[in-house]
Amino acid sequence: MRGKKVFVTGGSGFIGSNLCRRLIQMGAKVYVAVKYDSVIDNVRLNGLWNQLTPVEIDLRNTDALTQVKQIKPDIIYHLAAYNHVGDSFLQINEAIECNSRASVNLLEAYQDYERFVYISSSEVYGYQETVPWHEEMPVRPISPYSAGKYMGELYARMKFFSTKKPIVVLRPFNAFGPYQSPRAVTAELIIKCLLGQDIVTTPGKQTREFNFVENLIDGFILAATKKEALGEIINLGCGVEVTICDLANKIHTLTKSKSKLRIGDLHERPVEIWRMCASNEKAKKLLDWTPKVDLESGRLRSIDWYKKYVSVYEDPKSALSKLGLTP
Repeated sequence: MRGKKVFVTGGSGFIGSNLCRRLIQMGAKVYVAVKYDSVIDNVRLNGLWNQLTPVEIDLRNTDALTQVKQIKPDIIYHLAAYNHVGDSFLQINEAIECNSRASVNLLEAYQDYERFVYISSSEVYGYQETVPWHEEMPVRPISPYSAGKYMGELYARMKFFSTKKPIVVLRPFNAFGPYQSPRAVTAELIIKCLLGQDIVTTPGKQTREFNFVENLIDGFILAATKKEALGEIINLGCGVEVTICDLANKIHTLTKSKSKLRIGDLHERPVEIWRMCASNEKAKKLLDWTPKVDLESGRLRSIDWYKKYVSVYEDPKSALSKLGLTP
């Protein structure tokens, strides 16, 4: 990656910001698509702002995409998306526009790249009768979010087959780690446990797998460099199922929390995927990728980071809180 021009969409998001950190460490020249050229609006990039080039752009605006031609990136990572599954039912048009139309716009805006890595989602699989989920399974998106992501994936695949452009599609499974929004279950549980707030969940019998973000970034880097990945759809996941109930109990124990566990106080969601687990055999074979950080280590590292987060965002004596005081 050293010396390469890398254009990252969604770079101010949870996974994208972690990717930008890694790319900068590797010596890449990083350009990040942001809606506003301001570190205040892209707080996850604080500390990196002077080491990368922000590009103010909305991918739904084809005129703004002329900037990509001026940059002439060697590698494009496309992570930008409307990324909340539940809320996508309330914001259907925005979810579809951001996840499909914006992807098409970017794929058409510039095509002289060495590699285009489209970051799809495990959510495209939807309902499946068996686990683990492998790339040859028929997909059944069950939300506007996942339908939009799959539309973008289909266009990326069409582009590869019709033009032979060097495109790779990745389907990462659930992630966790530093900089994740508390709207995600692992981050929410950690923060509430650290603050001593009640933990209120459904019975939590559904399973998910959870991947420490650094493991996923390893896969992203390999997908941009391994020739074996070209034209492929590749899962990135650890293949370990965890029930939400067990996740809540484990985080409660690791944080030594005094929070009250109220597991089962919420009703199950009417639309629920009961088991989710990745087959990562293809990633092992084509990318030589396996998760390096195990679940326990990843959780402990995340808890340490969120302790700092809480001290900054929740402590009224912190410097950040003082900035909010009326002069």
